[in-house]
Amino acid sequence: MSAPANKPSRFVLIRYLSGVLLNRVLLCGAVLVGLLEILALLEQTTPILQRHLGVSGILTYAAMRLPFLLAGTLPLSLLIGALVTLTQMTLASEMAILQASGLSVVGLYKRLIPATLIIGVLGVTLDDQVTPRSEQALAAWWNRTDPHPENGHSFWFHEGLTLTRVNYVADGGNFLGGVTLYSRNEKGLLQDVIRAERADYSKARGWILHDLKVVHVKTATAENMPDETERAWPTSLHPWDFIRLSAENPPLSSGTILGMLRGHFPSDSSPGFLQAGLLERFLRPLSLLVLLLIALPVIYIPPRTGTRSWTPVWCLGAGLLFVIVQGMLRAMGNAGLLPPPVATIPGLIIFTLGAVTVLLRNEAK
Repeated sequence: MSAPANKPSRFVLIRYLSGVLLNRVLLCGAVLVGLLEILALLEQTTPILQRHLGVSGILTYAAMRLPFLLAGTLPLSLLIGALVTLTQMTLASEMAILQASGLSVVGLYKRLIPATLIIGVLGVTLDDQVTPRSEQALAAWWNRTDPHPENGHSFWFHEGLTLTRVNYVADGGNFLGGVTLYSRNEKGLLQDVIRAERADYSKARGWILHDLKVVHVKTATAENMPDETERAWPTSLHPWDFIRLSAENPPLSSGTILGMLRGHFPSDSSPGFLQAGLLERFLRPLSLLVLLLIALPVIYIPPRTGTRSWTPVWCLGAGLLFVIVQGMLRAMGNAGLLPPPVATIPGLIIFTLGAVTVLLRNEAK
């Protein structure tokens, strides 16, 4: 009869610990997102008002920016939430009671895993599905309301064997200024250069290039062709694709990344950059588990020490160092200095071993 009684109690403990951790993480996330929203609005309020968008423009910007900020603050929210939860339980002698009842550190960690995985899955969903859409909608809205889009920066991308340069994007991606197409053969040699003053998009006609100058490149000479007033542009790109390409390091969904790696979608990023981003995204739950492990040493705070203990500070510093190291390795992977697996996995292993070593030393005392 004791086994069935222990099983419900085990789930009650999991629900209690996971619920407390989730509440603390959500509270920390709300505070961090609120602070970041305020900082973002302090920077963008003046441009928004200069575009005569008013209070509705400020609220629109804040709402579209919310998923990106929430996804970015999840690791730090989990770290702080775990530290607050475990520290409060330790100072309130809850940890002493649980340990006296036979709960080990491993058992405590296992009972906090469900909440951590829920947060990790939420982060992956935000990164992979919600944030790319919200950031693209924000970029299109920002571009559409820009009174001087011609001051925007130019960008390059490749689609198949064609290399394209666009001077600027306007009207939410429906208008392109200064389009130059460089067509190459299978050997990478230049074949044609098409320069269009502008290009516009409509659902009925697709993309149309206007005021064209065409140059055919032969073996040793270049032949200027007669100018054309307009020509259909047989590209698979849509206005939202140009909004994405014009942005600097926009969030991408896994489907878009895989399409770029397979050559189905145009890309302005290196394969290493895309592979590192994809690998890091789906290792997000594992990164959060490492942060939870880094926060566990606070359960060894002596009750008499109380809030004077430096253990939470050291754990917070170690967690921040983990985030920084992961960011540095990812930057090196983006630059092509490290292969994608080396840019994402070693940091997880090193900090996991370090946290386990600290826990074992405290257990041995």
